Amino acid sequence: MRVLAIANQKGGVGKTTTAINLGTALAAIGMRVLLVDLDPQGNASTGLGVPKVDRNSSLYDVIVDQCPIGDAAVKTSVPGLSLLPSDPDLSGVEIELGHAERRSYRLRDALLGLGETPVYDYVLIDCPPSLNLLTVNAMSAADAVLVPLQCEFFALEGLSQLMRTIDLVRGSLNPRLSLQGIVLTMFDKRNALSGHVEKDVRQHFGHLVYDTVIPRNVRVSEAPSFGKPALIYDVRCSGSQAYIKLAKELVAREKTRKPQAA
Repeated sequence: MRVLAIANQKGGVGKTTTAINLGTALAAIGMRVLLVDLDPQGNASTGLGVPKVDRNSSLYDVIVDQCPIGDAAVKTSVPGLSLLPSDPDLSGVEIELGHAERRSYRLRDALLGLGETPVYDYVLIDCPPSLNLLTVNAMSAADAVLVPLQCEFFALEGLSQLMRTIDLVRGSLNPRLSLQGIVLTMFDKRNALSGHVEKDVRQHFGHLVYDTVIPRNVRVSEAPSFGKPALIYDVRCSGSQAYIKLAKELVAREKTRKPQAA
């Protein structure tokens, strides 16, 4: 089981859109996927069309009350894709846990509770757009961080902050944490700035930047309002096709990665 935190401390860069559609695309190519909605806003849960009435438990129960993930995860309309839904109460987790034992490892311990036989091939964690206890839990539980990066200037500043956060977590909480890759999102070929940002990021991070680029696409933006991933809403649109390509590239990269020392 490979655990990837989809994170960027800047909001509006496509984290949730990437989590939903990458998870759907991975499921479509035969992977068993769990999407963990770690944002109290619950956009990933809404975007997958899982009504609150179907959420007997949530991630809040897992982190605060140590409910087993198997009791809280729900199946989605996408075969092979399950969801650990969010809850607005997650916004108070930092205060509620206070100085609780292993407060930074609650999600990691819950994932370990799934057992040695993997139930999922990939766990994707949709992180909130801030550095708080929830994000720390995600990075403590993850093997690596996947970074969606909007093709705009200010996104580059947010990326440098995120890299410092990854280094801090690696040094204090999770020595195995690595940067899995950077995905360029909301790319507009009509805008010269998108091209400049892509060039700068590729020069600086090299092979860590995915070849696949996610274009700005209105069908991808429309899909959440219908409670569907873009791949279900309109599989033929350029955004959906890009996420299918991204999923295949991710799996190919994972097959060639070098195992890290414990």
